[in-house]
Amino acid sequence: MPRRSLPFVTGEIYHIFNRTINKIPVFTKLRINQRLIISLSFYRFTNLNVSLSRFLTWDKDLQEEILNSPEENPKIKVSILGFCLMPNHYHLLCRQEEVGGISKFVSQLQNSFTRYCNLRQQKKGYLFEGQFKAVRIEDDQQLLHVSRYIHLNPYTSFVVKTLAELDNYQWSSLPEYLAARKGFCQTKIIAAFFKNPASYKQFLTDQADYQRTLKKIKHLVLER
Repeated sequence: MPRRSLPFVTGEIYHIFNRTINKIPVFTKLRINQRLIISLSFYRFTNLNVSLSRFLTWDKDLQEEILNSPEENPKIKVSILGFCLMPNHYHLLCRQEEVGGISKFVSQLQNSFTRYCNLRQQKKGYLFEGQFKAVRIEDDQQLLHVSRYIHLNPYTSFVVKTLAELDNYQWSSLPEYLAARKGFCQTKIIAAFFKNPASYKQFLTDQADYQRTLKKIKHLVLER
């Protein structure tokens, strides 16, 4: 695998993206999607001293207490600011919290999820394309536009037909930003730019503004 040209710097925020090999639709079933989201929360921790499979045998209330622990928890590799699962790819918005955090996090996430899917389907081999894509967020404007890009993805890609459906799209962090669901995302950084959840929603659904900025943010989505 070629060496990554983009170094990951602790304290910096990155847009992480990867798709399945041959664009196979994987994120289309309830249990599959639930597993990936649980994995996102689980693998952000630096040291839980337990495997995910073992962790999932614990009492549900204890699982929830750990996975939705305070955002300021110091024992994490990455803070997840946002995410979205699409049928054949995922988007993450992450801040690295320790040296090597993002690389470790994505490696554990993808390897564990691949094993899970292969076991379910009695298959072997890779699930995701080799090296995930990453773009460093350089300023506040880019951060907000990428956040909007990620949260609007199901709508702009016609996975959901209406903006009302988008509000309830459970495979993204948007419900956390709209205060409709508690979760593990660090929402304060982006939410600080808006008066309330309604103003963030307005920022997302301002289609005219979004269309004006769409071409500008395409180069922010994938690493060149």
